[in-house]
Amino acid sequence: VQLQASGGGLVQAGGSLRLSCTASGRTIANLAIGWFRQAPGKEREFVAAISGSGRTTYYTDSVKGRFTISRDNAKNTLYLQMSSLKPEDTAVYYCAADGRPVLHSTTYSRPSTYDYWGQGTLVTVSS
Repeated sequence: VQLQASGGGLVQAGGSLRLSCTASGRTIANLAIGWFRQAPGKEREFVAAISGSGRTTYYTDSVKGRFTISRDNAKNTLYLQMSSLKPEDTAVYYCAADGRPVLHSTTYSRPSTYDYWGQGTLVTVSS
């Protein structure tokens, strides 16, 4: 499966952006999907994940209440709605697909859990 992330850009602190992750090559309806981000000079970190059914979601603490992950399996697309953005949210954002539909509570945040990665989209939040 090929993943294409889009929707990044420059936004002022407090603003909003919606990232999209479009898949091709196969349906992602039965794949768990994660969003990760990597800021300059830092390691890639987990942001959010959603199960294949969409019934289970996880978020890193720093984005809870501000970001929402969702999916439209009919469109083969995932979304990350980001609100109340902060300068510390500045990073390249990546979407990634697990080869399985279920998220496991002990592994969903690990980059190694995910088999397929898209290229990133840059989000810059100015203060």
